[in-house]
Amino acid sequence: MDNPVIIVGGGMVGLSLALMLAKCNIQVTLLEAITYPDEAVNQDIPYHSSFDARNSALSRRSVQIYQELGLWDKLQQHATPILQVHISEQGSFGKAKLVNTEEKVESFGQVIENAWLGRVLLREAQQNALIQLIDGVSVSALHQDAEQVYLTATQAEKTLNLVSKLVIAADGRDSFCRQALGIGVEVHDYDQVAIVTTVQTSKPHQQIGFERFSPLGPLALLPLPGEYRRSVVWPVKKGTEQEWLGEQNDQHFLDALQQTYGDRAGKFEKTGKRFCYPLSQVLAHQQVSGRVVLMGNAAHTIHPVAGQGFNLCLRDAHVLVRYLQHQFAQHLDIGDESVLKNYEQARLADQKKVIFFCDHIVRGFSNNNPILKLARNTGLLAFDLVPGIKPMVANFAMGLKA
Repeated sequence: MDNPVIIVGGGMVGLSLALMLAKCNIQVTLLEAITYPDEAVNQDIPYHSSFDARNSALSRRSVQIYQELGLWDKLQQHATPILQVHISEQGSFGKAKLVNTEEKVESFGQVIENAWLGRVLLREAQQNALIQLIDGVSVSALHQDAEQVYLTATQAEKTLNLVSKLVIAADGRDSFCRQALGIGVEVHDYDQVAIVTTVQTSKPHQQIGFERFSPLGPLALLPLPGEYRRSVVWPVKKGTEQEWLGEQNDQHFLDALQQTYGDRAGKFEKTGKRFCYPLSQVLAHQQVSGRVVLMGNAAHTIHPVAGQGFNLCLRDAHVLVRYLQHQFAQHLDIGDESVLKNYEQARLADQKKVIFFCDHIVRGFSNNNPILKLARNTGLLAFDLVPGIKPMVANFAMGLKA
């Protein structure tokens, strides 16, 4: 089976990339390990490693990318704009605030539940004639020569042998493709687990996103559709997660939220089921090897603080497609390694900036040294008071200075 481009991994990054390529009239074969629900019978997409209980805070640049794909009208039905961002540390004096009207922007981004984002992307891909979806398939071998990439995969009882000029590996943090290529990784375990859920409060969220650093970990509260629904992402120390999971711990979890957040949301009234995800930083030593490109978490998995991970992956995909579109339009080799290496170099500055920012935020606010605590709270005050800092940080967070 000969395919111009094969994407391994059909999560949110893989599906988004497939739709970008199809918009450029480039045929794509997309391989996904799970079995997708049947769109024809209107099945709900279940929680799994991509369309899970988490939410994505889409930056303004990500929204623009989905607008270019003609998808934003469908996504916006399930999204909530962030009009303000409040940053603080529990028990400290430092506070900072971003307001959309002061920064002269419509919003700082949009929050959408991953299950909804995945559902819209999947349906669009299922209906696109240029995208061949092969689900329930497990890749078992990958090798390449100067001209082609060869994949072996199994689907139920069948063995599939696929050949392509270009393979894009978007198969997650523990990428099989990355391992098959012998690409090493740099790993930092944050010794944290993210507790993720949805809560209901007695006061409306007023489209405010909140990042509060607490002794338990950095708490993110983001607005969701429905005036009183909020997304919670709360990294806590690994090994303590069972304290927060299970229906028997609902009130305990709500009480801890109340103590950490205060009364600005009124009363935390209800919580959904909590899910937990271990947190680590995994950075591939290289993102291009021959005719294979690593994409998404296969290339760089970062801490969810500040919600930058998926937005960074989407910008990677958007830039890669520009390079591939040029090759395709000129009838040139779409898997030319020199072109792929140019893409890799073009993305390094943005990637390093985001990775550095997220990593140092986590490390900086995880240290209870009194001198460091004073320094970071002074920094929050400076952020709020010194002219010129807010627009710079706002543009960075919105993905507009990549």
